[in-house]
Amino acid sequence: MKEQEQLLKGRLSIIQTAIQQLGKDGLPMKYNVTLKEISSRYVASLRKIIPTYNQEGLLWNQLMEETRGYRLQLAEPRMSLAVFHDEGYKEADVDVEIQISVIGPYQDTEHVRFKQVPEQLVTSTMIEGSYEQLGAANEVIAAWISGNQYEINGPMFNIYHVGPGTEPNPDLWVTELCYPVKKKS
Repeated sequence: MKEQEQLLKGRLSIIQTAIQQLGKDGLPMKYNVTLKEISSRYVASLRKIIPTYNQEGLLWNQLMEETRGYRLQLAEPRMSLAVFHDEGYKEADVDVEIQISVIGPYQDTEHVRFKQVPEQLVTSTMIEGSYEQLGAANEVIAAWISGNQYEINGPMFNIYHVGPGTEPNPDLWVTELCYPVKKKS
């Protein structure tokens, strides 16, 4: 009973914070922030320092090239994502890890590692369209995290539900921004 009461109080606090934020911070309300669990998954992973964020495709090409003979069996739901290991935004030499969920096991290659990623609690929001919206969406998530007594608990990542690898038209891309979080003590 006490546990349910705490859960309801937490949900009420989140709703009250959202109501207070409406129109207060001048940020667009088109980004709906949610708190959710992302299940543990087995992934093919490639992590490198790349010149700039927009050259992430180099990593995807290398992953596909190094695993070509494996005939990777993709997991359902299919999850392709990029983890950004630097603290904050950088203009150059960015530390990026790409992951794609697979059904394994497989042997590591020269640069591709196969590993289990643990379950994560994240705040997330969806972006429909080009990546030009990333800045505003990140601001909305940051305000939500701060306003709901959470703190960041690991590097942020983007899940590419529809992206440049499958759809050439940026207007049709669907990207989910995720920040691992934990409740402040």
